[in-house]
Amino acid sequence: MSIMELNGGSVIAMVGKDCVAIASDLRLGNQALGISSNYQRIFPVTDRVYVGLPGLATDVTTLRERFRYRVNMYTIKEEREIEPETFAHLVSSTLYEHRFGPYFIEPVMAGLSKTPSGGYKPFIAATDLIGCLNFAKDFVVAGTASAKLFGVAEGLWEPDLEAEDLFETISQTLLNAVDRDAYSGWGAIVHVITKDKIITRTLKARMD
Repeated sequence: MSIMELNGGSVIAMVGKDCVAIASDLRLGNQALGISSNYQRIFPVTDRVYVGLPGLATDVTTLRERFRYRVNMYTIKEEREIEPETFAHLVSSTLYEHRFGPYFIEPVMAGLSKTPSGGYKPFIAATDLIGCLNFAKDFVVAGTASAKLFGVAEGLWEPDLEAEDLFETISQTLLNAVDRDAYSGWGAIVHVITKDKIITRTLKARMD
C-alpha cells in the first residue's frame, strides 16, 4: 500500500466561464476502516483562492498551518492579497524544501486571478508531493480516485460553463468517480468561486 492511500480522499478543480470550482469527498479512513464522514480537505487561502489537500491526514494539518503562516507573512510584507499564481509557486517551493522527506500531499489550487484590465480569469493548478507544478485549462485531479476522476471529467467537462452548470458538472464528476473507489466518498463538498461570491454546497452520497 502507498502511504498516499492510507487516509483516502480525492479532490478535483474545474474551470468555467469567469468562475472556478473545487470539490472533495468527505471521507477520512484508515485504509478500509472508516473514521469520519465530515473531513475537510479544502481550505480558503483568500477570498478568491482555495486549496485542496488530499493525502496523509497528519500532513494536511501541518501544511494547512504552514501555508496560512506563509500567506499571512506575504500579506503583511506586500500589503496586498496573494494572487493564485503566486500562491501556487509558494506551495511548490514549500513542498520542494522537504523533497528528501516529503509531505505526503498532492495539493490542488483553484482561484480567480486579476487581469491588468481589472477583470478576473480562472486559475487552477496541482502539484505532486515534491512540488512539481501542473497548470491546466480544463481540470486537475488528485487523490485515490484520480484515475476515475480523469475518466469521468473527460466525458462531462465543456469549455465556458456558467457557474450553475459548472457546479453540476463537477458534482456529477466527483460523485460518479468516488462511487468506484473504496477509499473515497461518504459525501462531498463543492466550492464555486465567482467574482461576486463563493457558493458552497454539501452533497449527500453513498455511505456504504
